[in-house]
Amino acid sequence: MAQHHIIIGGGPVATNAIESIRQFESGESRITLICDEPAHSRMALPYWLAKQIPREHTYTANDDFYKRLNVEARIPEKVQSIDPAANTLQLAGGDALQFDNLLIATGSSPLNPPIPGIDLPGVQSLWSLAHTESLLKTTDTLKKPRVLMIGAGFIGFIMLNAMYKRGWQLAVVEREPHVLPRMLNVDGAAMVESWLSEKGVEVHCGTTVQSISQGDGSTKVVELDGGQTIEADVVIVATGIQPNLGLLDGSGIATDEGILVNDLMQTNFENIYAGGDVAQGPILHSDQTAMHPIQPTAVDHGRIAGANMAGQDIHYPGSLLMNVLDVCGLQCASFGAWSDSSAETITMSNATGHVYRNMLWHDDEMVGAIFVGRAGDVGMLTDVGMVKGILQTGTRLGAWKAHIQENPFDIRRPYTALKVAQQLAGTTLLGRAAQPRQYRFGGQEATVPPNPSHQVYVSTK
Repeated sequence: MAQHHIIIGGGPVATNAIESIRQFESGESRITLICDEPAHSRMALPYWLAKQIPREHTYTANDDFYKRLNVEARIPEKVQSIDPAANTLQLAGGDALQFDNLLIATGSSPLNPPIPGIDLPGVQSLWSLAHTESLLKTTDTLKKPRVLMIGAGFIGFIMLNAMYKRGWQLAVVEREPHVLPRMLNVDGAAMVESWLSEKGVEVHCGTTVQSISQGDGSTKVVELDGGQTIEADVVIVATGIQPNLGLLDGSGIATDEGILVNDLMQTNFENIYAGGDVAQGPILHSDQTAMHPIQPTAVDHGRIAGANMAGQDIHYPGSLLMNVLDVCGLQCASFGAWSDSSAETITMSNATGHVYRNMLWHDDEMVGAIFVGRAGDVGMLTDVGMVKGILQTGTRLGAWKAHIQENPFDIRRPYTALKVAQQLAGTTLLGRAAQPRQYRFGGQEATVPPNPSHQVYVSTK
């Protein structure tokens, strides 16, 4: 009898798991997808908010995709509970479904702090399709909306960047001493704050919101703990996220901060898997586990879980912590153990030019890095990608460490000399070449050819 795989969720874990199952099984199993909203990319929402793409471009699957891959998509529906002993789950609508394998990819939800007035109209999170649509409707008739964001973390700043592109009047309140506290150190964050000030974005760090009250018309009045008040048309709450674990109550599925998974993405029940924001899994080059609620990790989790649900035995090497962000034109990135206080550091800093690089070392092994700078100093140099490759491969730099110390803008020569690209090119996640996504909006194919300049990094000369 054909296996029945059930997947809960519609993000990158789910879509990549579906494609991996079909890559290995060729369609003989049943797959049921259960999700309370259309499959979409959360990372595409800022582009919709910035009016660079229509809503439909955020979707990552459609009816034709599900039909081609023989998937029963139950959207919008919710799972109410899971019974691992009986291999069943209960839907909120009353149906009970039997499964052979289950993948839990329920993601995370925004955390709302207990602030008086947080339930007022015009005060909202900015996390989902519905949240984005609500903000667009609220601001549709305003010439230059005044938006105050509570929280200056990675997720909030992605949306802040979209609103900056729209020319909105922006202010940010962060309770920590500096912005992006889980991505940048004090020095890197200081450059971001000065950059934002130059761009007309108000930044209030080391303070908290005491209350939100209704002002004249649709205006909200936000009071800070020092007594200062800020008026805004919209207040965005971006104070963190929490994994969606509610449906596990009474199931016996083991959790810590998230659902505990091994390197097969299995929970403590071998036929129940988890991935993405909800999962606490392996870390690259470590025997520890952690939650890395980022898109690359979600994609990897989905591919590994799908392959193993299809009967393979593929072990996940672990997730590399990484964040790459555009802050109103200033590019920021951090990788690996960027906050390791025991590490040796190589630092280059130019506050006037808004350029900052901090590379962290254990002996001759780079273990983490922070980059801040304009595109010409960060992304366009491809240094960010090369440092990421060095960290992923665990390449020891040897004598090249001294070269980087003298030439912090020359990552290319050690990267090429140590054949990091060749190491990366020789590795695969699933033991075979990666396949392109089987869904593209409107069925369009990619039209951008590979850049021939890449050959220099993998040439044997």
